[in-house]
Amino acid sequence: MIALGGNALSPKDEAGTIYQQFAHTRESLEAIMHFVNLDYNLCLTHGNGPQVGDELFRMELTQSDVPPLPLGVCVAETQGSIGYMIQQSLQNALKEKTIDREVVTLITQTIVDADDPTIKNPSKFIGQRFSKDEAVKMAEKFNWTVKEQNEGEWRQVVPSPLPQYIEHGKSIQTLVDNGIIVIASGGGGIPAYWNENGNLEGLDAVVDKDLSAALLGRVIKANELWIITDVDRVCLNYGMDNEEALSKITVSEAKQYYGEGHFQAGSMGPKIHAALYFLKYHGDKVVITSIEGVKEAINDNNGTIIRN
Repeated sequence: MIALGGNALSPKDEAGTIYQQFAHTRESLEAIMHFVNLDYNLCLTHGNGPQVGDELFRMELTQSDVPPLPLGVCVAETQGSIGYMIQQSLQNALKEKTIDREVVTLITQTIVDADDPTIKNPSKFIGQRFSKDEAVKMAEKFNWTVKEQNEGEWRQVVPSPLPQYIEHGKSIQTLVDNGIIVIASGGGGIPAYWNENGNLEGLDAVVDKDLSAALLGRVIKANELWIITDVDRVCLNYGMDNEEALSKITVSEAKQYYGEGHFQAGSMGPKIHAALYFLKYHGDKVVITSIEGVKEAINDNNGTIIRN
């Protein structure tokens, strides 16, 4: 089970044009090919924070001319568009290596609690970064909730309920077990809940993709969870003079560091939370590393590796 960060396809220091995103997708999949070459059965998921924020922004800018779509539908749209980029790029890479494997994107719904307390306390950062003054203007104009993510960087925040169940798990597992590379639960999955009539209904939120990846990994009985982010290793005291990179740690050590507050809620915290969940349910190991670090991490020579 591999979780690609949304920023891997659209880095924060770029405009995020579709051409740039395709280029970064191809770069990311060079790392994925290391797993293919070792005959791993693979399920990929991906973030969509930058992309879904831009999609929502487009809705705001054009709503006087074109009927806007709600956030939940924007999640579905980005799940399809990012899945298309990964699917096409990876299929081309397989063809170039004359590897006969198919790549399939499955539009996936994630069941959440409609009364999840986080719905009334938006915390998931999406979209572009603004100065404080720009963010305040955006909030007033579009009725956004904005918060400071890093010093001087403000972004829109939206609800992010906890994933409870991944729809279509049997289908995903069947495909993966038969060697098909599956892209599923993109952007954490489309948030949905069962209404009073017993029907699925969408919800305007964004689910954390790492937590969804851990849950999906449990559903398909994955042995390994790889969380691909923008750092080679998880660090204690990140950004401080006494920063310490973690190489190989146990679940008990990860719990200790998590409890001591080393991992921020908006960045590494959910990744450690996801790792602990995955390892609780038959997972063998979790690796957190960068795209560049994957090749060495496969041989246990890079990344932060967490085992029971």
